Amino acid sequence: MNVLDCDYLVIGSGLAGLSAVLELTRHGRTILCAKRELEESNSSNAQGGIAVPIAEEDTIESHVHDTLVAGAGLTREDIAREIIAGGAERIAALEKWGVRFERKSCHPRETDAEYDLGREGGHSVRRILHSGDITGAEIIRALVERTRRRKNLAIMENVMAIDLITTGWLKVPDDNACLGAYFLDRKTGEILAVRARHTMLATGGAGKVYLYTSNPDTATGDGLAMAWRAGLPIRNMEFVQFHPTCLYHPEAKSFLISEAVRGEGGRLLNAAGKAFMKRYDPRAELAPRDIVARAIDHEMKSRGDACVYLDITQKSEAFLKHRFPNIFATCKKFGINMAKQPIPVVPAAHYFCGGVEADVRGRTAMPGLHAAGEVTCTGLHGANRLASNSLLEALVCGHAAAMDILENPRSSVRRIKIPAWKTSDAVPSDEAVVVSHNWNEVRTVMWDYVGIVRTNRRLARALRRIKTLRREIRAYYRDYIITDDLLELRNIAAVAELVIRSASIRLESRGLHYTLDYPHTARSMAQDTILHDLPGGSTV
Repeated sequence: MNVLDCDYLVIGSGLAGLSAVLELTRHGRTILCAKRELEESNSSNAQGGIAVPIAEEDTIESHVHDTLVAGAGLTREDIAREIIAGGAERIAALEKWGVRFERKSCHPRETDAEYDLGREGGHSVRRILHSGDITGAEIIRALVERTRRRKNLAIMENVMAIDLITTGWLKVPDDNACLGAYFLDRKTGEILAVRARHTMLATGGAGKVYLYTSNPDTATGDGLAMAWRAGLPIRNMEFVQFHPTCLYHPEAKSFLISEAVRGEGGRLLNAAGKAFMKRYDPRAELAPRDIVARAIDHEMKSRGDACVYLDITQKSEAFLKHRFPNIFATCKKFGINMAKQPIPVVPAAHYFCGGVEADVRGRTAMPGLHAAGEVTCTGLHGANRLASNSLLEALVCGHAAAMDILENPRSSVRRIKIPAWKTSDAVPSDEAVVVSHNWNEVRTVMWDYVGIVRTNRRLARALRRIKTLRREIRAYYRDYIITDDLLELRNIAAVAELVIRSASIRLESRGLHYTLDYPHTARSMAQDTILHDLPGGSTV
């Protein structure tokens, strides 16, 4: 087995990972591992933008207030203030690196023109920096271009992390610390290991745990599952954000209709053509996402409709083509002219507010391991993420994690031998249908029983089924040579259990967690849900 050595190992090529790499490569040999090509990540799919209090009439305190309101009592105010206060400096760095945010003047020489700021649900003012409706793609484009030119960097694409390598697992007599990770080369099937002084998880979210999601196929909770199996504490996994408006079309896969469409005046209509949001919240379409998603879910179920509609036909075609070029073109491809007809939409799993416990600087409970981005739970999002705070967190915390690593150098770990990957008696699988069947079953169970609205009975049924599936997956993992599909199945099943167990503990409705058995918020439960299992995960 090939063992690679480096100073810094970064797993994940989204905004958090790339932000860290650009700092780390200036100080030591760095290896960046991407599950697909470098450009593919959840970050690159972000449409709306980055929330930063940069307008003259805006303040850090106003942004903090909006974040606390959305977080429903679980956002840590000190964390929110630190991340929000760090936004402007990181935006300046992005622009220096070539990111082009929309400004009110289109003249190329007027680079100091006022930003064309958007507004989204839960924000009291316009504060969303954007690049049309492809903000994430524009940011990742600029960072990838810069990253590929870095010296001191080895980029490994199409490799999937299998598990973290820790001193505890190796039974080294010391505090349990991270030494690197095992990887599967997705193209050759070979196993390799990377040994590093510092490892950083920036693996993103886990939307593929659910049957319907806005996330790309890569979002299978790999970092979350690996951290849990390594024995790290996992926090607030019950808070899964369902984006209210994914395009509803049989040929459209996971295409998001940005919240910015509602920010520009889009109204939600039921199948009868009636606006309904004011019946659920006085802020109507600009209410936080949990409220909007539940309202749509209730409207669809009470009426028996397959979808609702997002109507922005009061805006001109010229405006929509300029403000939402990608959304307009995609809708048009599916026969929908959003300037002339409402867009059919449904909620879909979008963002995990919970994750690996980490602070703003990416520090986790394990020496040698940092984490940043959606894989973490820093305390910024609380029980419900405020729109466009996710890119802000990834940007600020990815950079802060790199700086913390550089300020706290770790002694060499190269003297510790990494054992070769053992296949034992594993053989190539001749039953791939089992993997695909279990893939679908995990995601269907989560959608049907652990979705926007939950009950004790649904959660108990889901937990029983997921535990059974995890036993089957563990046996399959032991008996057959691993593939990326099997690794992803193993991870989504682990994340599914974490979500169900966390949701079962929270005997109230708060933020993104809504249960019919406890429809009200309880003051006694204004605390985080923490799962801290032994290495290897819970007993299944």
